[in-house]
Amino acid sequence: MYEERLLERIRSFERNPLRRGGKDQRHSIDSVLAHLQRILNTRQGNVLLAADYGIPDFLNFLQTYPESIREIEASIKTAIDKYEPRLSGTLVTFMPDEDETLTLRFQIMASLTVEDNRKVFLETVVDIDGRIRIYK
Repeated sequence: MYEERLLERIRSFERNPLRRGGKDQRHSIDSVLAHLQRILNTRQGNVLLAADYGIPDFLNFLQTYPESIREIEASIKTAIDKYEPRLSGTLVTFMPDEDETLTLRFQIMASLTVEDNRKVFLETVVDIDGRIRIYK
């Protein structure tokens, strides 16, 4: 298992041919965050090679809000578990925010497998347009 995805390793090698691996904790986390950003902002059915890559359109879930919160949590967890192998033991929790009624916040807690199962805590914010931002 590597701390970077294949294309990231190739780009890093092209920029610095003398670099031959080696763990960089900050780089590992940034790589995971970038990949999560891509996964969670891709709607299922938009990737030809994997119809289940990404998450369902949350606008459909919002018609039954707040009952659909558990389904949204499960969708995020399933996408992470299946398509981000550098994270394990993923737990996704809805974080209600009375100040921001037009956004949904979720906390993601998982173990970073490339860093000796170091725990990571991330926060996601789903905005009014359905776009998901991820914060450390």
